[in-house]
Amino acid sequence: MPLHWIIDPDKRLVTAVAEGDVTRVEFDAFLDDMSRAGADAYRKLFDGGRGGTRMGAEDMLALGARMRASHADGPIGPLAVVVPKEHVETIDRVLGMLAAAERPMRVFRQVGPARKWISNQPG
Repeated sequence: MPLHWIIDPDKRLVTAVAEGDVTRVEFDAFLDDMSRAGADAYRKLFDGGRGGTRMGAEDMLALGARMRASHADGPIGPLAVVVPKEHVETIDRVLGMLAAAERPMRVFRQVGPARKWISNQPG
């Protein structure tokens, strides 16, 4: 499975790493797992630096809408996203939807600065 994640309740941190093409089914499973774990308010580091997707615009918009709708359920934790330059256009719409959320969010090109930034955010 190209998407792996760890939900750490002690650190109140979700770390997800994409290594290969992530499908909508896999990303939905990730969101379901976070929801079941009560981790929506946790800090999140999504490392997509070695990942990609073959999802079309419709799937990406549906995922963005799902994530945006979850904001009505309670507080949402800070988000650091690592994306290689060549994939920014692919996820631009989703990130735009999430940028309107009332939480800190930053996009990075490398995981080191993203990890440092997210570790300094309140959990």
